[in-house]
Amino acid sequence: MEGFAYEAPTSVAALRSCLSTAQGAGEMTQILAGGTDLLVQMKQGDRAPRRIIDIKRIAETGALELSGAELTVGASVPAAKVKGFPLVAEAFPGLAHAIDLIGSSQIQGRASLGGNLCNASPAGDTIPALIANGFEAHILTAEGERRLPVEAFVVGVGKNALQPGEVLLALKAPVPAPRSGDAYQRFTPRTEMDIAVVGVGARITVDEAGVITAARIALGAVAPQAFLAEAAGAALVGTRGEPEALEAAAAAAMEAARPISDKRGSADFRRRICGVLVKRVVAEALGRCQGETN
Repeated sequence: MEGFAYEAPTSVAALRSCLSTAQGAGEMTQILAGGTDLLVQMKQGDRAPRRIIDIKRIAETGALELSGAELTVGASVPAAKVKGFPLVAEAFPGLAHAIDLIGSSQIQGRASLGGNLCNASPAGDTIPALIANGFEAHILTAEGERRLPVEAFVVGVGKNALQPGEVLLALKAPVPAPRSGDAYQRFTPRTEMDIAVVGVGARITVDEAGVITAARIALGAVAPQAFLAEAAGAALVGTRGEPEALEAAAAAAMEAARPISDKRGSADFRRRICGVLVKRVVAEALGRCQGETN
C-alpha cells in the first residue's frame, strides 16, 4: 500500500484544484463516492500507487432535492437514501426497484448511483432505469460544467465518457409528466444477489384517452453498455399498448440487442428474454400511467 494519497475537498473549487494538481503531476487518480467498487478492486490486488479523492463532503455531490421541476441526485448520495426519497418512491418506482436490486441492504447504505454509473457495468441495474427516465449526468470540467444524457455517458464495458480532470457531480432528471409511469425488470438465474442476464427499463406517458405520447425503453446486459432502444419506444407511440404494439416494441428491442454468449446464457437466449421483458415492463409502466399499480 505504498504511494497512496488521500484528499477530501469540501467544495467544487477545491475539488477542481485537487484534480488539476493530480493531473499536472501525472498521478493515477480515482474518485471515492460510495467505495463499493473501488475498495473491492483494491483488495483484489490493484494496489498501484494512486491519489484517492473523496467527494462525499462536497454539497453538490451530496444533494438530493427537488428544485423547480428537476430532481437532483448527488453522485455520492447512498442508494438507500435515494430509494427512500419521497419523490423517487412516488414518481420513479421503477428506478426505486432497480436501486433495491443493488446487492444487500448494507451495500445500498454505501453504494451510490453516481458510482454505479461511472463503473459502467453492462449489467448494472440502475443504468437502464436512469436512461429510461431521461437522467442526465452533471459533470465538473476543468473550465466549468457540462451535462450529458446517461445513454451517452456509458461508452463501453467499464468505460464512461469522463475526460481527464472531469468528475461526475450529480444526476438530474425532469419531474415526470402527468399520466406517466416507469418500470424496471431483470432476469437472473437466482432471485437474490445476482447479476442481470437481461435488464429492461421503460418510461411511458399517455394522454387523456390512454394513447401513448412518449416512450423510452432502455436495455441492459445485451450490449457492451446499457443503451436507449429508440425504435422500441417509437413502436409504442400512437398506440394504447395493444398486444400488437407490444410485439412490435419487443421485436425492435430484440433487433437492437447485441448480446454475447457466456456461462449465464447464450446470445439467442438473452435476445429472446429481452423481448419478453420489454412486453412485461411496458405493461407495468402503462399500469402506473393509469394508476393501476404502485
